[in-house]
Amino acid sequence: MAYRGSISGISTSSLETTKIDLSIVVPIYNEAESLSHLLEEITNAVGSLQLSYEIICVDDGSTDGSTAILKELARRRSSLKAVILRRNYGQTPAMAAGFENAVGKVIITLDGDLQNDPTDIPLLLAKLEEGYDLVSGWRKQRQDAALTRLLPSKIANWLIGKVTGVKLHDYGCSLKAYRGELVADMNLYGELHRFLPALAYIEGARITEIPVRHHARRFGKSKYGLGRTVRVVMDLLTVFFMKKFLTRPMHVFGVWGLISLLIGTLMGLYLTLVKLFFNQNIGDRPLLILSVLLVVTGVQLFSFGLLAELLMRTYHESQKRPIYRIREVIKGKSYEMVNSEV
Repeated sequence: MAYRGSISGISTSSLETTKIDLSIVVPIYNEAESLSHLLEEITNAVGSLQLSYEIICVDDGSTDGSTAILKELARRRSSLKAVILRRNYGQTPAMAAGFENAVGKVIITLDGDLQNDPTDIPLLLAKLEEGYDLVSGWRKQRQDAALTRLLPSKIANWLIGKVTGVKLHDYGCSLKAYRGELVADMNLYGELHRFLPALAYIEGARITEIPVRHHARRFGKSKYGLGRTVRVVMDLLTVFFMKKFLTRPMHVFGVWGLISLLIGTLMGLYLTLVKLFFNQNIGDRPLLILSVLLVVTGVQLFSFGLLAELLMRTYHESQKRPIYRIREVIKGKSYEMVNSEV
């Protein structure tokens, strides 16, 4: 299925600020041998779509000569924008830098190692035209090592889907299409690039996925391994908290604080009654230590909840971020006429 024509469904404010149809963001780290082939394949894939486009390659502190190659290619290609970072920050900051420099109505992301196939970009755009805000690629026939890449990926995809509620077969696929206004609403930090669909879901995005091609690595070696598992779990906990309690942190800290405080207080009352009415020694009872610990913990959790509420309000108000997202506003003629007569 081929895609041709303009990209619809973009808000008026977006049309006023964007100049081109498509931005293709590619994080680059030590991909000197792949760069020329990659840009050629991307150009061939999107050149016939009758869309204005730009390619943004973000060099994330490469040390193999990728920086020099990228600068030279940018001088010779008007559609290429090279963003050179000062050092290696990681894939999430690299993608954030690419998003910040993108001006397209639609943003495509893909890896720079030639494992993603640029010829799938028209398929993503066609699916986006069906009314979705994010279309994620699914490497249905993934060409990677089974033990070190495929098995951990399957476990991670299942776990992320369970925790976030966004069911995708392949969270780790970098080949994705986003509407520009959706990316503008998402602030990336840490290593949250692998959770972009979950972050988009928090913003109210409509998400789907389609099977895409995946090729074996032709040049260089993979930058990922089993060592990232712990970071994935930590980031997953962060996303879970953001999804559930970002605008109401008191609901988690305050509830557990009150439960701890209540249980500790009841234990303390019980021990007080035992001491006063039965004259039993309570000083050497573990229950006394547990009671004091629960009361102190309850007070701390409740205090954390109050502080988190203040931080949340500061976060939203300082950045002028609303706690809701409006998809569209529909005004009827009769409604406008009634209100104009009042």
